[in-house]
Amino acid sequence: MLIKQMYTGCLSEAAYFIASDGEAAVIDPLRDTAAYLEIAAQTGSVIRYIFETHFHADFVSGHLDLAEKTGAQIVFGPQAATEYRVHIARDGEEFQLGKIKLQLLHTPGHTIESSCYLLYDEAGKPYCLFTGDTLFVGDVGRPDLSSGGFSAEELAGYLFDSLQQKIKPLPDDLIIYPAHGPGSACGKQIGKETFSTLGEQKQTNYALLTDDKQTFIEKVTHGLSQAPPYFHINARINQKGYEQLHRVLERSLVGLTVTEFKQHMQKERVLCVDTRAPETFVEGFIPGFLNIGLRGRFAEWAGRLLPYHRPILLVTEPGKEEETITRLARVGFDSVIGYLQGGFQSWMAAGEPRDMIISVDPEEFALDIPYDQRMVILDVRHETEHVQAHVRGSINIPLEDMRDPVSLMHLEDHHNLYVHCETGYRSVIACSLLKQQGIHNLRNIAGGFREIRQQPQIEIVEEKNVLN
Repeated sequence: MLIKQMYTGCLSEAAYFIASDGEAAVIDPLRDTAAYLEIAAQTGSVIRYIFETHFHADFVSGHLDLAEKTGAQIVFGPQAATEYRVHIARDGEEFQLGKIKLQLLHTPGHTIESSCYLLYDEAGKPYCLFTGDTLFVGDVGRPDLSSGGFSAEELAGYLFDSLQQKIKPLPDDLIIYPAHGPGSACGKQIGKETFSTLGEQKQTNYALLTDDKQTFIEKVTHGLSQAPPYFHINARINQKGYEQLHRVLERSLVGLTVTEFKQHMQKERVLCVDTRAPETFVEGFIPGFLNIGLRGRFAEWAGRLLPYHRPILLVTEPGKEEETITRLARVGFDSVIGYLQGGFQSWMAAGEPRDMIISVDPEEFALDIPYDQRMVILDVRHETEHVQAHVRGSINIPLEDMRDPVSLMHLEDHHNLYVHCETGYRSVIACSLLKQQGIHNLRNIAGGFREIRQQPQIEIVEEKNVLN
C-alpha cells in the first residue's frame, strides 16, 4: 500500500495518491495532473478512481482532465449535482482498490455534499481518513462558503452531527489527512501540520472538544473573515466543468514582441500582470503593471485581486511563462492572451519607459519617523495581524480591500506613504496597486513588519490574546 500526500504550499492544498496491487486512486487533484500520471507510471499502477471530497472553492480540481486521460471514475458524495458524468456514491459505499478499500462517509457541514474517505488496509483495519474540508489539524471547514441554500448556522449544525456521529467514534490511532494546511482561507485557525491522528485532534481541536451543539455552532461561525471573492467562482467551475488545461496552454503560451505587446496593452479591459519577484519588480517595471510575485501565494492573490473573464498580459521571468499560466489556471483564469517575449529586459532594450518603487530598509524608516511630518504608515496585512501587533500610528488597509477606491479615500497627495506587510511580498503588490490608482508618493519598507519590529527605536503596539 502506498499513500502519498502531494502538498502545494502556495495554495495550502493537499492531494493524495493511493496505490495497492497495481490499482490507484487520486483524492482532490489539482488541475495540472502530470504529477499523478508520473507516480502512476513509476509505481506501475492504473488510476481507477478520482475521489472528490466536495466542490472545492479555492482551486479548480483536476478531476475532469485526469478522468479524460485515464478513464478513471469520478466519485462525489451524496447531494452533489454536476453537469458532467460522475458516480454519486451513497453514504457508506465501499470501493475496492487492489488489496485495500475506501469507504465514503457523507459528512455535510462545510458544504452539503462534503464527504470523507475511510481507508481500510490489507488486514481490513481502519488506517486513515481523508477528511477534505470537514476536519483539519486544529480546525474544521468553515460553513459559509457554499451554502446550497443553507445558512452558515444550519451547515454548522450539520457539521456538528457529522463530527459527532461519523468521525469521533472512529479509532484514536486513525491518521487524519485533510485537504488543507496553514494559510488556507477554508478554515479559521488551521494548525501548522498537514496531518495528525484522530486521538490527537480529540485532545486539541476545539471543534472536537465541544460536545454542545449550540456552543459548537457559535464557535464555528464566530469571527469568520470575508470569503475571498473567487471562491464562489471556483466552486461553480468545479460543479459545471471547464476547458482542458492543455488547450488553455496552447492558446495562452504566445510570445509577443514589444510592438505586439504594446498594441495589446492599449486594448480595453486588458489586465497587465508582472509576476517577477518583488525585489526585482521594484527596480523597474512597465508603468501600470500589477506585481503578483510567482514565488509567493501567487494563485491566491491573483484570485483575490484580479477580475475574471478579462484578457491577461504577462511579464514573467524568462522560462516561467508556462508555470505562470498553469498556476493561474489552478484558480480558474483561462484568459491569458500572451507574454512579453524576453521579459522586461526586452522592454528596456527597446527604449520603452519604465516605472520604479523606492524601497527603504527598516533602519532608514526608523530614522525618518521623527522628522517626516507628512508620513503615513500604511500596514496592508490582515486586520487580525495588525491588531496583534503594529507600528504605533499606522493605518491598516488590508491588501485584499485595496481594489476598492473607497478604501483609499483618506490617502492624500501630500502624504508620504510608507507601505509594509509582514515580509515584503504583499507590500509590493500594494504599491503597484496604489500606482495604478495614481498614488506615486510612496515607499516600500523592505523586509516588512518582521524586520521593523527589530528596530528598538520604533514603538510597537501589541495586543495579547487576540482571537484569530
